[in-house]
Amino acid sequence: MKLLVVDDSSTMRRIIKNTLQRLGYEDILEAEHGVEAWGLLDSVEDIKVLITDWNMPEMNGLELVKKVRADKRYTDIPIIMVTTEGGKAEVITALKAGVNNYIVKPFTPQVLKEKLEVVLGTND
Repeated sequence: MKLLVVDDSSTMRRIIKNTLQRLGYEDILEAEHGVEAWGLLDSVEDIKVLITDWNMPEMNGLELVKKVRADKRYTDIPIIMVTTEGGKAEVITALKAGVNNYIVKPFTPQVLKEKLEVVLGTND
């Protein structure tokens, strides 16, 4: 299963990628910002989950989410936002834009695992 991790911090991408690999996910693509992520979504088949930061250059995570949700090809792709934006207003804004789940940084591997299971419907 292909997952796309989008964050302008290479350190944060590595943390998320390492966590996903420990959870058994091997096919992980990375992008530095929304424009790069959109290019990957457009050119790579079968991306099943989008994990994105909010604050990024070029195109931020919220803009990316709105663009993804506006494209009928991606209406069903689960989106998890991983961000430092932890205020109630930000969470509501992200959910209204089409995010399926929300993680506030810093987070534990267990939190990422649980949120991923929820959006994939694999939690028991």
